[in-house]
Amino acid sequence: MPTAVESALPRAAWSGAAQAHAARADALTAVWREAHDAGRKHPVEDFLFTYYPTRLRTLRRWHPGAGPVLAVDADDERLGWRWHATVPLPDGGTGVTLDVDAFLAERGDTVRWLRSFVAATASRSGSFGCFGLHEWAMVYRDGATGRDHRHPLPLRLGADGTDAVVASHRITCSHIDAFRFFTPEARGLNALQPTRETQAALEQPGCLHATMDLYKWALKLGPAAPGELLLDAFELARDVRYTDMQASPYDVSGYGLDAVAIETPAGKAEYVRRQRAFAERGQLLRARLAEVCAALLA
Repeated sequence: MPTAVESALPRAAWSGAAQAHAARADALTAVWREAHDAGRKHPVEDFLFTYYPTRLRTLRRWHPGAGPVLAVDADDERLGWRWHATVPLPDGGTGVTLDVDAFLAERGDTVRWLRSFVAATASRSGSFGCFGLHEWAMVYRDGATGRDHRHPLPLRLGADGTDAVVASHRITCSHIDAFRFFTPEARGLNALQPTRETQAALEQPGCLHATMDLYKWALKLGPAAPGELLLDAFELARDVRYTDMQASPYDVSGYGLDAVAIETPAGKAEYVRRQRAFAERGQLLRARLAEVCAALLA
C-alpha cells in the first residue's frame, strides 16, 4: 500500500492531459461510434471491439502509469478504480496512485510473461513475404463447400478466383490467432503449423496480426500502461486493420476503400511497403511495453 508523499500532481496539472486523451480516443473511434450508434455493422472497425473485447470508456480513461500521484477531490471516481490506492497528502488533501503491489499480486505473471514475449519478438527480423494471404486462407473453398464467409462482404475475385490465388501461392502464416481461423482445406497448405505452445518462438515483427496484438498487450497492462501508450497501440492496430482488410479477398469498396491487390506484383509491393512501416512502428511500441513491464517488476 502506498504511503504518504511529499507532493502530488495538482488537478490543474493533469486534468488537461486526461481531457486531451478522451478527445483523441473519440477521434480515433468516430467511424466505429457512428456505425455502432446507427445499429450498422462495420466489418473493418468492429474487429477492434470484438476480437479485442474492450469498451469505449476504457479507451477514454487516461492513466499516468505507475508512479505518479494525482491530487484529487474526495469524491473523485478514481478513488474507486481497481488497483488504485488513496495516498494522504501533506496539505491534508487526497491523492490517488496505482497500487503496484496490488496490481502485481493479480497480474504479476502476466507482466513477467509479457516482458519476455515482447523482447523475444523484438529481437527477431521481420518476415515480409506472406502478402496477407492468411485472410484468403480463411475463406478458401468456402464457395465449393457452401460455408458462410467470416464477413458479410462479397469476394472481390469471386469464390473460384479466391481459391486460385490461395492455390498459386506459398502460404507462410506464423501467427496462431490467424492460423486457427484457416478453413480445414487451407490448414495443410501453410508452411508453418503454429500452436499456442510455439507462439513465443514464432512471433515476428513483420506479422500484421502480431502488430495489432500490441494493443491487446497494452490492455493487459491496464492502468499501468500510460494513456498515450494505450492510444498509440490502438491507433496502430486500427491502421493495420484497414490494410488487413484492403489486402483481403473481400470487396471493401463499399466503405470507400481501395483494394491492395496482392495477387498482382504492384499489390504485393504495396503490401510489403505498408508491412515494413507497421513493423517499424510496432518495434517502438514493443520497446515501450517492455519498459513499462521492467519498471513494474523493479
